[in-house]
Amino acid sequence: MPAPQSDRKPRRPRLSAEDRRASILDAATEVFSEVGYQRGKMSEVARRVGVSEPVVFQNFGSKAAVFAAVLDHAAERMSAGLRAWADRCPDIGTWLGELLAPEHLTRIHARGSLGVLFEDAMTLSGEPAILESARRANQALARTIADLLEHGRTDGSVRADLDPTAGAWWLISLLASQNFRRTVSPDPAHTDTALAALTMRLLAVDPPN
Repeated sequence: MPAPQSDRKPRRPRLSAEDRRASILDAATEVFSEVGYQRGKMSEVARRVGVSEPVVFQNFGSKAAVFAAVLDHAAERMSAGLRAWADRCPDIGTWLGELLAPEHLTRIHARGSLGVLFEDAMTLSGEPAILESARRANQALARTIADLLEHGRTDGSVRADLDPTAGAWWLISLLASQNFRRTVSPDPAHTDTALAALTMRLLAVDPPN
């Protein structure tokens, strides 16, 4: 005789406070990168995590605090991703060429990507905590890129006279302004290609023939 089946649903494993906070950050990253800060709802973040909305606020305090934490988290992920990407390339000059490829510029500004979080953050002038986090996140990315450019000076693929910090902020500024070029340039694809070529001449050493 088969054993009677219980009508009870299996209990979801209880997350530690650290794991719950991490799961909220992951869900919030998805929501904000898909629809932006203004349209992103904490109820949707809670739904994706499988908790109630008050739990989200208990962990972070406010929607702005959630977004600020998302930016810090995104900067860590992007820095790790940039380093891993550079490690897969034969030298930093090659990595620079891939970083500046028009198709990559398009990807980092597509909805659902981490890049749109930084673009969105700079429009939120009424949220000091978010602007401070955006500054902190961009500074972290600049340090990562400066380190990679310094490696490029060592491997000979980046100009020896380059200031790595200035080069890093040049790259960040170029990457961040793609939507501006897309809006006002008569031929955005040509402009991006020309700017990439100009940047490579400024930063990288020409490969030997």
